[in-house]
Amino acid sequence: MTKLGLKEWVLLLTLMPAMIIGLVLGSYFTINRYFELNDFLIKQGTHIIESLAISAEDALFNKDKNTLNRLIRHSHNKQSPLIKSIAVFNHDNQLVVTSNNHRHFSQLKQKTNTNLNKSTTVTFYDNYIVFHTPIFDHSTSMNSVTLTQALPIIGFIAIQVNKEQAIMAKQQSVIFSIVVILSTLILALILSLRLSQRLSKPLQKIVLAIDKLKEGKQDIAIDTPMGGEFELIRQGLNNISHNMIMQKDEMQKNIDQAISDYRETLEQYETQNIQLNIAKQDAQDANRVKSDFLAKMSHELRTPLNGVIGFTRQLYKTPLNENQVDYLDTIELSANSLLNIISDILDFSKLEAGAMELEKIHFQLRDTVNEVLTLLAPSAHEKSLELSIYIQDKVPENLIGDPTRFKQILINLISNAIKFTESGSITIDIECRLFDIKHTSLLVAIKDTGHGISTDKQDSLFMAFGQADSSITRKFGGTGLGLIITKHIVEAMKGGISLNSALGKGSCFTFNAMFELPEHDYIDILPINSLKQKHVLYFEPHEHSHDSTLTILENWGLRVEACKTIEELESTLNQELNFDISIIGHSPSPDTMKEIRTLVSMTREHTDYLYLMVNTISHNMREALVTIGADACLSKPVNHKKLCETLAAPYRLDHPSIHTPTANEQVLPLKALIVDDNAANLKLLCTLLDEQIESFDTAHNGAQALSLAKSRKYDLIFLDIQMPIMDGITACKMILDSSLNEDTPIIAVTAHALASEKEHLLKIGFRGYLTKPLDEDMLRQAIHEYGEHNMPKKNLKIPKTKTNKYKLNSPNAPFKSSIVDWSLALERAGGKSELAHEMLNMLMRSIPETQKKLEQAYIDREREIILQIIHKFHGACCYTGVPKLKTLAETMELSLKKGASIQDIEPELFEFQDELINLMSDASIEEIS
Repeated sequence: MTKLGLKEWVLLLTLMPAMIIGLVLGSYFTINRYFELNDFLIKQGTHIIESLAISAEDALFNKDKNTLNRLIRHSHNKQSPLIKSIAVFNHDNQLVVTSNNHRHFSQLKQKTNTNLNKSTTVTFYDNYIVFHTPIFDHSTSMNSVTLTQALPIIGFIAIQVNKEQAIMAKQQSVIFSIVVILSTLILALILSLRLSQRLSKPLQKIVLAIDKLKEGKQDIAIDTPMGGEFELIRQGLNNISHNMIMQKDEMQKNIDQAISDYRETLEQYETQNIQLNIAKQDAQDANRVKSDFLAKMSHELRTPLNGVIGFTRQLYKTPLNENQVDYLDTIELSANSLLNIISDILDFSKLEAGAMELEKIHFQLRDTVNEVLTLLAPSAHEKSLELSIYIQDKVPENLIGDPTRFKQILINLISNAIKFTESGSITIDIECRLFDIKHTSLLVAIKDTGHGISTDKQDSLFMAFGQADSSITRKFGGTGLGLIITKHIVEAMKGGISLNSALGKGSCFTFNAMFELPEHDYIDILPINSLKQKHVLYFEPHEHSHDSTLTILENWGLRVEACKTIEELESTLNQELNFDISIIGHSPSPDTMKEIRTLVSMTREHTDYLYLMVNTISHNMREALVTIGADACLSKPVNHKKLCETLAAPYRLDHPSIHTPTANEQVLPLKALIVDDNAANLKLLCTLLDEQIESFDTAHNGAQALSLAKSRKYDLIFLDIQMPIMDGITACKMILDSSLNEDTPIIAVTAHALASEKEHLLKIGFRGYLTKPLDEDMLRQAIHEYGEHNMPKKNLKIPKTKTNKYKLNSPNAPFKSSIVDWSLALERAGGKSELAHEMLNMLMRSIPETQKKLEQAYIDREREIILQIIHKFHGACCYTGVPKLKTLAETMELSLKKGASIQDIEPELFEFQDELINLMSDASIEEIS
């Protein structure tokens, strides 16, 4: 759209039509005049020449030049200045007479054959028009000429007509047209200017009035009457101005009244806000009391319930009849259901109160997932469901986060899938997406082949006490809190959860969670080298289980021949190949034993070792399957570590050496596993156990302990709690899940444990605990208390405890120091001076590194790292006779465990560092070494 104003539009609309009309009419009349002049000249010339032709006939016939000359001169003079020249030619185109001979006279000659021009012809030149007409002989007798013949030509006459007058007339016509057009345009311009001025002046007044109205001014001052529609606009603006003045006055009155009302309302709101704040505080207090009550009641209810469940399981071990077994099943089922409900209510109350905090500890993903699957596999096996897990290769093994809450998410979702699936399978897929070098997001999809959930009922699943169908509670049990708790935990892990389901097509829950990546990865020591390039036959009909296990085997460097169907298996076996290992996976079916027997008989002669993977945890079932020809039988979903240990067992060359005492003193026929990351603690335990039990193995972390526990049976396991790679609590849980040491007593060895920690250790599965520093009497009592059930009765001889067995004040201390209590050091070393010297030397060697790490952790304000350093050093202090250092380390450790900040322990920390410096100054490096 153009930006022209009203004045420009008036000029444009006035001048343009006038110009167009003037140009059209002027052009029309000019052209018309041009053609009229041409026609006039042609008619005039034709009339003159034809008249002369008739008049000159006799004179030309008689060759009377005088008469011809007089005739053409008279005609020339009469029509001058129109005619420039007249000429008469004979029939041979020879000039007879002419009125004016000039340089352009040649134009008068006939250029064509005279016989062809028997009528008047016109020839146009720039400034002239030349007419030619023949002169006929009319005296010829008609009797001698046929009807079809023309009269004979005796000559022709030519006239040269001048066009100058016609051209001047044309030019005058053009000039006249231009003058008329310009006059018209000037007149239109004058009229349009006057019109635009008459329009623009009132418009300017109107625009100024509108601008004043926009600025809020009511006095627009348009009092002068205007003409036409402008008068209507003026009256309208005046009315608007008057109405605005009236409305402004009314509005001001309303504003004053509203302000008064608002002040009164505001005072009421302030009063109500005070009341609401008081009510809110009361509600928060009541909610806090409710949450505390729920937490305490959940704890109080859980304790007797654990007793009911525990004694129920003990009662299973006694002789029972069929009815009693049914009653016990009902009691255990009801107690477990009630325990789950209490746990859900407790978690929900924590979420409501905002008291649920996520931990940040190092854990191994596959071990955590295997714990969940080991727990839930029996439920899936009871319903003959295939439970399968597939973790992509790119998923990191080591993560930092809250493994307990991550397991809770998996347990809720997988147990729901098992609960609502009657047949088919439950598959778990885990993949990841790296965000940066420090964070990763795990994407977990849990898919089942159960009933499915309709779209209109899916939203209610993630609401408190919400379930897709009210009959679910009656049929399957549950509170409806599992998914809302899961949703909150996932969101706390900076993720989200979604559901994709349809009736009759199963469900798929998908969630993602954010985890940190540790600076250092801890890799489990698996005997993979023993399996390199082994030729393996692998048969698994279930596609998801097949792909997940095949990926693991190929990553271990095995050469795998994979089969999914019986036909593929038969085809592979028909190739007469010999395999080092055969792995046969079987899905649930009514003829399980028959089908497995057939598979074993087909495969046995083609392989050195044959292993089965079946959907059962029953020892009797697995032993029965082993008797039909298998070397071992594993439960599905297979644990990758158990699978590796089992496959590598016949080929392993890296078994750790077993320590067997050489002393001749009487020892108990027990085999123990000692696990501690502190070399001094491990040395002392080995020395003290050397004289009391037959043999023992050692490990420096939970992962090594788990590896040994899977391949050997022990009578006792002494397990430190805080260790790298895998802590003692995780190792304890996984060892108890092992098929070889499920009943082995595990004793926690800790520098110091709070009362709540000790209860927690016993609930996890530890049979007992020993507090550092240990001595022979404490150790001997634990050995006989927890190892008694594994010793033959004839060998059970408990030696009496002797006091003051050793002379504690000799030999002398290696150096003099007020910090070292050598008598206490000898006592902690069982009276062995060499061991006491070695323990003190190990402590002294660790001091520089401890000081360096502690100083850096203090600068970085890393509270957890300071706790780890203090805990480790506290364990070393327990056996080296440095009571003040032990007291300071113990005080700081307890304070940090109770939630104290670094600033709270600074006095003890500075004193601790001073004591280390003093101890190092009392002894030189040479004396220590």
